Amino acid sequence: MNYYIFTFGCQMNVSDSLWLDRSLQAMGLKPCNVEEEADIFLINTCSVREKPEHKIYSLLGRLQEYIREKPHVFAGVGGCVAQQVGMGFLERFSFVRLVFGTDGLVMVPECIRRLLEDRHLKISLLDFQDHYPERPECWPDSSPAQAFVNIMQGCDNFCAYCIVPYTRGSQKSRSSQNILNECFELVSRGCKEITLLGQNVNSYGQDKNGSEISFAELLKRVAGLPGLERLRFTTSHPKDIDREVIRAFGELPALCPHLHLPLQSGSDRILASMGRRYTSGDYTHIVDCLRTSCPDIALTTDLIVGFPGEKDADFQRTMDLVEKVGFDSSFSFKYSDRPGVPAEKMHPKIPDEIKADRLDRLQSLQGSLTRDRLAQRVGQEEMVLIESQSKKQGPPGTVSWTGRDPGGRLVHVHLPRDRDCTGEVLRVAIVRAHKHSLSGEVVTC
Repeated sequence: MNYYIFTFGCQMNVSDSLWLDRSLQAMGLKPCNVEEEADIFLINTCSVREKPEHKIYSLLGRLQEYIREKPHVFAGVGGCVAQQVGMGFLERFSFVRLVFGTDGLVMVPECIRRLLEDRHLKISLLDFQDHYPERPECWPDSSPAQAFVNIMQGCDNFCAYCIVPYTRGSQKSRSSQNILNECFELVSRGCKEITLLGQNVNSYGQDKNGSEISFAELLKRVAGLPGLERLRFTTSHPKDIDREVIRAFGELPALCPHLHLPLQSGSDRILASMGRRYTSGDYTHIVDCLRTSCPDIALTTDLIVGFPGEKDADFQRTMDLVEKVGFDSSFSFKYSDRPGVPAEKMHPKIPDEIKADRLDRLQSLQGSLTRDRLAQRVGQEEMVLIESQSKKQGPPGTVSWTGRDPGGRLVHVHLPRDRDCTGEVLRVAIVRAHKHSLSGEVVTC
């Protein structure tokens, strides 16, 4: 039997899908690159914003037409939208025979085995667990150069706009020993860069009643694994980042000088309405401390425009703070109501045309800041971890490759056509800055 996995949303969903892929292959199922060849479709969904949710219904409608002529083919829907819609998928789409929430993922391989044995069976896995649902691993002989490692699941912050606590449940930290064991296995199989994942990594272990190490200590232990060249983590909540984590950027050679630290708004009034529990002054103090610890750190962020009640003065404070911090890049979005969250009932709602104008102005400012930050890298030498071939055309006899420097910036280099450079770390002299990336020349191979 062949399967095809669709993945929407965050890096945690990507990590979940990669684990599911390994587990299904260990069962003897085969992944396929062409949808039409699949006997099983698995859709890992995201409901943080409105657009990805609409994509799920559009995809299921398209698959329904394809599956109609192949009655043995079925689909499973998982992730945040599945947790939210639940049994509705089973009722609306006859070919959907499995729905699973984020805590139910660990049981999916065995459930697929049961579904293959009984063509009339339908299964839902939507209950939250009170502990981190540890997953059995099926280790391949070799690991990719980059890997994600989940350290926790869920969130206890309940920001007014966010649906994550309702779709991923309360915070459940994973055992530090299991995290270290997984990181060790990955590095021993050739992994060079690990990204630790969680909804709020800075609060790691705080749900364990003091029985777990701190996040700062976890960083030290993972960074100390022999053979690990790079360590990253995401996502951080500003209210929970402590001095030890900030100091780690200046003390741990393996910890990459890059932090994604969601700001959301530069207005203290809007931050309070969002339930973020920090002020713009708190945020700038964290930035100052980070740049003292690691002057070359690249800072990226998330921003929301048009939150209910946001006035022109509130938006201007966001613009002012974004310019003051000088983010390397940012992800910015128009606020949209998510069902069941407190902000859904907040007023006044901001008209869409005003939200669109504010988003355009914010993204224009960020574009200028990004260009300036990238231009500052020209003339520098960076160690670039090559990820994949690029669509860009290189000189005759070469292929263009893309990778990332320690700050997470995208770098393009040209290398001989007969060489597979995936996973190599190359010293690259940066010679040109583009709108969203850099170009360089290899100094040593």
